[in-house]
Amino acid sequence: MEDEKLEALRKQRLAELQAKHGDPSGDPTQQEAKQREAEMRNSILAQVLDQAARARLSNLALVKPEKAKAVENYLIQMARFGQLGGKVSEQGLIEILEKVSQQTEKKTTVKFNRRKVLDSDEEEEED
Repeated sequence: MEDEKLEALRKQRLAELQAKHGDPSGDPTQQEAKQREAEMRNSILAQVLDQAARARLSNLALVKPEKAKAVENYLIQMARFGQLGGKVSEQGLIEILEKVSQQTEKKTTVKFNRRKVLDSDEEEEED
């Protein structure tokens, strides 16, 4: 009797941990939904971008996945609202990349703290 209760608690705890940490083997319907969403995104992007632009976007996705995702979202949003007049060329994609880069640009500053370092010559003079 206690073994059954203990086993039930273990299964419940394992299910909670899998749900909390997003275990991919957990929910098959969730996997299907993600797969359908990815297919839908790819089909929209295939309709919106020409071959050279698709190649550039896929290369960007390898190097900077978060930036590629932002550009994809931007393109999909523009396509849904009918703001695109046709297929986006590679040059058009470059312009969109520049816009996204300007919006997400991080300002980096470098501050040098210079310290006075004693030379060996200065040490000899002080003695």
